[in-house]
Amino acid sequence: MRSPALLLAPAIGPMPAIVRSSMIALLMTTLSCPARAADLFRGQQPSTVAAGPGPYTGAPLRIYGHASVIDGRTLWFPKDGHGVRLASIDACELPQWSYDPRRHGDNAIPKPVPCGPLAKAWLKRTVGGARVTCIVDAHHGGAPFVGRCSVGGRDLALEMLRAGWAKTISPAPAEYVTWQRYAMSARHGMWATYVLDMPEWRLKAVDRTLSRRPIADFNLLAKRASEISPPFQDARRRPRRTDR
Repeated sequence: MRSPALLLAPAIGPMPAIVRSSMIALLMTTLSCPARAADLFRGQQPSTVAAGPGPYTGAPLRIYGHASVIDGRTLWFPKDGHGVRLASIDACELPQWSYDPRRHGDNAIPKPVPCGPLAKAWLKRTVGGARVTCIVDAHHGGAPFVGRCSVGGRDLALEMLRAGWAKTISPAPAEYVTWQRYAMSARHGMWATYVLDMPEWRLKAVDRTLSRRPIADFNLLAKRASEISPPFQDARRRPRRTDR
């Protein structure tokens, strides 16, 4: 088996400013990575993925008001007691880490990037203190509604895709797909990092608390089943070094 360091070889070129500025704004610093990860403990079972949304069968529901941001794709309306998940997109879970493809010094393990908190921060910045309008079009049983949400005429899901802190869920509007392609080509947000696909992360991550250590996601990335972000392809296209 190839070593994790080779599997996550750094890509050439600087990280887009959007990642650096978001991390500075959140005052996030690199955490030390322990030798063991919670996801390597034996005898533990991975959590299961929640069922996908189905059509909303009730009366047309419009939710309007001030909302709190729960994570990079979920809003909470305290006045009505409703949670709404942004339709057609997915984002890193709050405990999830991705990795900066650039090499920092002699460290074989790349620098962790808190993609979950950064996705939440971007959605919170977009919402600000404005009132949010959501039109519900699906449900998850007892989980949050799923709907199209906007602030001042701006589609929140589209804004997350434009900034690179979310990915589309099929089927998605053509405009969503177009903006995702733009963000990927520009290496905005999480597309500048090695990031594990969110459904795979939910399936495999054992420790899903906010105290999750970055090395746990490094180990998941080393055993990934899919590659969704451009740095993986960049690393594969880069010529091998022959001076060592």
